[in-house]
Amino acid sequence: MANCFNEEFETLPRPALEALQLTRLRNVLERVYANVPFYRTSLDAAGVRPADVTSLADLHRLPFTTKQDMRDSYPYGLFAAPLEEIVRIHASSGTTGKPTVVGYTRKDIENWSELMARSFVAAGAHRGDIIHNAYGYGLFTGGLGAHYGAERLGASVIPISGGNTRRQLMIMQDFGSTVLTCTPSYSLYMAEEARSEGVDFKKLKLRVGIFGAEPWSEAMRGEIEEKLNLDAIDIYGLSEIMGPGVAIECIQAKHGLHIWEDHFIPEIIDPVSGEPLAEGETGELVITTITKQGIPLIRYRTRDVTSLSYEPCVCGRTHARLARMSGRSDDMLIIRGVNVFPSQIESVLVGIEGVEPHYLLIVERKENLDTLEVQVEVDERLFSDEIKVLQGLARRIEKEIKELLGVTCSAKLVEPRTIQRSEGKATRVIDKRKL
Repeated sequence: MANCFNEEFETLPRPALEALQLTRLRNVLERVYANVPFYRTSLDAAGVRPADVTSLADLHRLPFTTKQDMRDSYPYGLFAAPLEEIVRIHASSGTTGKPTVVGYTRKDIENWSELMARSFVAAGAHRGDIIHNAYGYGLFTGGLGAHYGAERLGASVIPISGGNTRRQLMIMQDFGSTVLTCTPSYSLYMAEEARSEGVDFKKLKLRVGIFGAEPWSEAMRGEIEEKLNLDAIDIYGLSEIMGPGVAIECIQAKHGLHIWEDHFIPEIIDPVSGEPLAEGETGELVITTITKQGIPLIRYRTRDVTSLSYEPCVCGRTHARLARMSGRSDDMLIIRGVNVFPSQIESVLVGIEGVEPHYLLIVERKENLDTLEVQVEVDERLFSDEIKVLQGLARRIEKEIKELLGVTCSAKLVEPRTIQRSEGKATRVIDKRKL
């Protein structure tokens, strides 16, 4: 049995866990029906009252909630608690339209802190750790979510946020950081900067890295672990549901992310039909929050693509596991009828020697045909090599992507450090089609 932060709830037998879920689901339905006009209207339109839900199997009768519903209710229309009970407000970046706004009561903050503390322990962190928190602070939930979880765990937290990478490296060395939290792409950027600054990660005390906020591949995990000399753990969360700490891998298995089912009910649906899919089938993740007070969400369509497994885990936790996110149903590229996720292309690139893990996908439509250009940085030693070698590398990239994904692309090799870096979520796709 692994260490747990809250062993009673993390190892609840499935029947007890599902009974708790049903009780909490019925309670949250009563609350939103009474306090949120949007839910009263949508439940009435679906012909379902809270009392009609008598088993977890009834969940599929409830209507979905979407990000657009949240935007339409901007800013406080979906809040189920009065503003005088809301102690924290976060919001998404709002790059497409108005931001989505989420509110937290004091109890919500306590629950979030505990779930992040659980997540830290699952990842192998403990009270004696020094947690270097390079997630962004502010309206983005990442920084403060990890911060409160670290404090709840009783660890020391360095609230360094993103940016100023040279200073980050100095702090890691001088303060003895043992756990790193940031986006996976930023961790590789740190590794680049460390190399140019002469900083050796093998001489740092970092032991665990907890990476999330963007999809990343198993191949990228290997790259990060090798360059940063730590165990790289995948964490999942989204502002609408809570923030980071909705689900995380355990360090014992590193195989699927435990979703904390005493607070969230996960489902996998067909993203087109909306119909529920069976365990193990890949589709869109839908989450119902069953303890949130500020802004509970019923059957929220996350647009994240994954699958669910209820198989027992070696760590002893009984909560279901999500497969690594393979992308988003709305980030999926359809190129000449082929569905492509950036993370699939990344897994090809990371496996090719001489290629750096920094890439950009350019999609255009020329003469009514879609084209895909894969821009990828090459190793400094290779870039100065003869043209014939570089042409061979480009052809290999094109061939492997074609063989694995069935999509034709042109590979463009670019100089090291020319693709724009990000301290937050990396931009991987530029779609120039007028779709």
